[in-house]
Parts: sequence; C-alpha cells; structure tokens
Amino acid sequence: MALQPDKDFLIKLAHTKMPYGKYKDRYLIDLPEYYVVWYHTKGFPKGKLGEYLQTVYELKVNGLEELIRNIKTNFPKK
Repeated sequence: MALQPDKDFLIKLAHTKMPYGKYKDRYLIDLPEYYVVWYHTKGFPKGKLGEYLQTVYELKVNGLEELIRNIKTNFPKK
C-alpha cells in the first residue's frame, strides 16, 4: 500500500502563520531554517502547531519548501 499525502493537512500548513514569538504572523514555511532546526533540537510544541513545524523541518531539510509555496498559490485560503 502506497503512502498518500494528506492534501488538507498540506493546504492548512501552507496557510498557517506562527502564532507567537519573534516570527509571529510569518507563514510557517517562511520561518528561517535555523529557527525550525532549533525547534527540532529543543522539541516541537504539542498539537497541530508541532505537527506543522515538524513537517516544515522535514521539507526544509530536503529542500522542498517550494511545494508548500505552490500549494499556497494554487489553493487560496477559503
């Protein structure tokens, strides 16, 4: 069985902004890489934000940020 990406999760990730801190109101995919790596080392927050940040970390490590930027453009927030 092939693993299928969760389309709704990725669309929500593309439109989610950081809710607090130095980078408040910045899209998660646009956070500086060092900041996301810091979270990876420190530990991601609990809940959806943590899941989103962990996904952003994996995307950035693998150079796939453009996928989320394309999703943000092609699937505007409703």
